[in-house]
Amino acid sequence: MIKRLSLFMLSSFVILLLAGCQSGKDEAKKKDEKKEKKEEALPVEVIEVSRGSIEAVLEATANLEAEAEVKVYARTSNPVVELMVEEGDQVEKGQVLLRLLNDTQTIQVDKAIARLEKAQKDYRRQEDLFKKELITQQSFNDISYELKQAEIQLREGKQELDYTLVNAPISGTVTRRNVKLGDQVNINQHLFDIVDFNSLVARVYLPEKNLVKLEVGQPTRIGVQAMGDKLFSGSILRIAPTVDPGTGTVKVTVKVNEIGHLRPGMYVDVSLVLETHEDTNLIPKRALVYDNDQVFVFRVTQGKNEETRAERLLLEPVLMDKMNVEPGPTLNEGDRIVIAGQTGLKDQALLKILNHSQETPPTDSSAGKIEVNAQ
Repeated sequence: MIKRLSLFMLSSFVILLLAGCQSGKDEAKKKDEKKEKKEEALPVEVIEVSRGSIEAVLEATANLEAEAEVKVYARTSNPVVELMVEEGDQVEKGQVLLRLLNDTQTIQVDKAIARLEKAQKDYRRQEDLFKKELITQQSFNDISYELKQAEIQLREGKQELDYTLVNAPISGTVTRRNVKLGDQVNINQHLFDIVDFNSLVARVYLPEKNLVKLEVGQPTRIGVQAMGDKLFSGSILRIAPTVDPGTGTVKVTVKVNEIGHLRPGMYVDVSLVLETHEDTNLIPKRALVYDNDQVFVFRVTQGKNEETRAERLLLEPVLMDKMNVEPGPTLNEGDRIVIAGQTGLKDQALLKILNHSQETPPTDSSAGKIEVNAQ
């Protein structure tokens, strides 16, 4: 009996000892959990909302074309005896480009002049006789016809003689010469190309939804990737009166106002300024956080015990360009927003601000791209 009692007491002691150990472990675990639950401040960088100007710009691409561009063809057959211009030369409308041998044409004109002089004398003599009723009406009509034929032959002869001088049909630059001194030129042979660089245009095709924002004379900027950041000025010259039902686009012709080194055939980026807002609130685009179709930004606020916390705000951008966003009434000048470290940040998260600079968001006069493929 005593032996059983001793064994029972020993078992109870062991059980109590194990329970005490487990209780100690549970208490230690709770202390560790409390430590883990202590909120950690997340490091971020912030910037103040500043004021500036911003543009809404629609961008498209196209190849430059010259609206005033002609090919010059020969209108008679003769050898080239004198070249007056070379490729790259500036010419005025009507200026002589080359001269063909004109011996045959000159002789034909001289013959036509002689025939006309004879026809005129015959006409005057027959006219006197007709007035005296010494010849019939038919005889007078015949001599009148001969006079008209002589006049026509002289005009034709002079025209053929004029064709031996090849003139510029427009003012511009000679971009191609296809003939050499001494070449035998045939009728309709291609001789020169002349381009008026002042007529350079870019034809772009824009979505019909932007039609209400476009108007003739609206300013544009034209850039060429090969020329770096240099921009050339332009303006809308024409807007097509119809929309292409197949593509839902409208053709817009942009005139190049500043030619510089631009040339036909160049591939260019055309930026059309749709809207400009001056002296408005601006924030950098790197502050934005996208969640499905919504845009958010984190503003720095003071929580309990003056803790620095993040306030998650839904943003409805008014205008955007490559660098900045106009946030509208959501934010005010001087508000601090998170620009680095916001990935994964939650509303009312505790913050640790790493920077204290009051730098101003960079501005960029060129707008964010709304890509449109020019055809």
